[in-house]
Amino acid sequence: MKKYIMSIDQGTTGSTVILLDHVGSLVAQAGVDYPQIYPQPGWVEHNPSDIWNSVKESAEKALALVKATSQDILTIGITNQRETVIAWRRSTGEVLHNAIVWQCRRTTKMCDSLKSKWAKKIKTKTGLVLDPYFSASKMRWLIENVKDVQNALKDNDLCLGTIDTYLMWKLSAGNIFATDVSNASRTMLMNLKTGAWDLELLKLFKVPLSALAEIKPSSGLFGLTQYHSFANQGTSITGVAGDQQAALFGQTCFSTGESKCTFGTGSFILMNSGEKLIHSKSGLLTTVAWKIGNQKTQYALEGGAFICGAAVSWLRDGLGIIPTSSAVENLALQVTDTGGVEFVPALAGLGAPHWAPDARGEITGLTRGSTKAHIARATLEAMALQNADILKAMESDLKRKIKILRVDGGGSANNLLMQLQANYLQARVDRPQQIETTAIGAAYLAGLGCGHWKSIKDIKKIWKKDSEFKPHISKKDLSTRLNKWNKAIKKAKV
Repeated sequence: MKKYIMSIDQGTTGSTVILLDHVGSLVAQAGVDYPQIYPQPGWVEHNPSDIWNSVKESAEKALALVKATSQDILTIGITNQRETVIAWRRSTGEVLHNAIVWQCRRTTKMCDSLKSKWAKKIKTKTGLVLDPYFSASKMRWLIENVKDVQNALKDNDLCLGTIDTYLMWKLSAGNIFATDVSNASRTMLMNLKTGAWDLELLKLFKVPLSALAEIKPSSGLFGLTQYHSFANQGTSITGVAGDQQAALFGQTCFSTGESKCTFGTGSFILMNSGEKLIHSKSGLLTTVAWKIGNQKTQYALEGGAFICGAAVSWLRDGLGIIPTSSAVENLALQVTDTGGVEFVPALAGLGAPHWAPDARGEITGLTRGSTKAHIARATLEAMALQNADILKAMESDLKRKIKILRVDGGGSANNLLMQLQANYLQARVDRPQQIETTAIGAAYLAGLGCGHWKSIKDIKKIWKKDSEFKPHISKKDLSTRLNKWNKAIKKAKV
């Protein structure tokens, strides 16, 4: 009997592979980082060979931890950095350029030139804002600027895909050319209503339909692997989702209104909106959550704060007031409040729901009595407050109150931050026993896709709570705190 579900989590700075046993428990985890490439200011690339090698090494390490081989793998799930794009030749698999990463801003002028005519239509069709963040403008840039891509296009031999598509291509030796609906929804080329590539947008971004992968459900058979050191000949790939959608699934947020926040470099918040496609009036994105087999597509609202854990990294590396990121909690606990200090961590502009790219970080309210503990406390409070802004916008769009927020990612281990989040959201915050929910979500989708689990009810039983945090703040104190925060945000946006 096959023992494990393998889940590949291909991230921005490295790859992680986990193994789940037959009851859904995490039994092995291994990761390998790889270099970032910055050809020009604001440009970010990855070498696709580095990506593939990091996946291979992580998988081999994970198998070694439990003394398993590729023959012990029941099925494979994949989750990935979402909007990053790779171009390669269909006939040979030859990569034609470095991957252009979701963070890359090289297409800013292109997007700006299209905004007056296309921004509203793109938001209506795709649920996304017209921004270099998404894949479409990256694909057009490759077609317009890279000779090898142009030659492959002339030969009708061009493949353009997100990382999930590239990994499935590699795993199957070119037999699978597919993506899932959640990843496709992040390209700015898929129509949310139809779940198909939008021909009008393909024409706008000069992307031929023949270069794009087939869009499939997130859970179901994508195809079979060829032999690799970590994958057996004929192992099925049965679950694929973008990283944030996979985390929502891993947190078992299966019902309308259930939400999760992943605390990473930034914070990413998704709220399940069910079968209803909601166009945000509050500055949020609309995205596909997942599609299971022949069931109806599930949608989500999404908002992200660009700087979350990165603010703590700045305290460590930029200001030097903490030796390690984990030290921020103890430093912040040395004081009971911020002493009037306010930190707006707009170190890369402000994301949802403000969308103020020119906003800059500010620390205000300093006095002779201010200490590094007050700054540390203000940093954690800001992380919780900016998430509360996003979640309040979601409540407004969905017209329902959030009762519970499920949290994951590195920052969720910070108890003070989680308590502040509960206070400012005025909702319970639940932290699971396993905070690697992105990889786990892809494993759940794969287990469901191969029939190992019969329904999401079976998966719901696996999720286990580690801690819960309930609001402990008076309405008066909350109102005072939010007023101060809102004033600080307005200053940062000027």
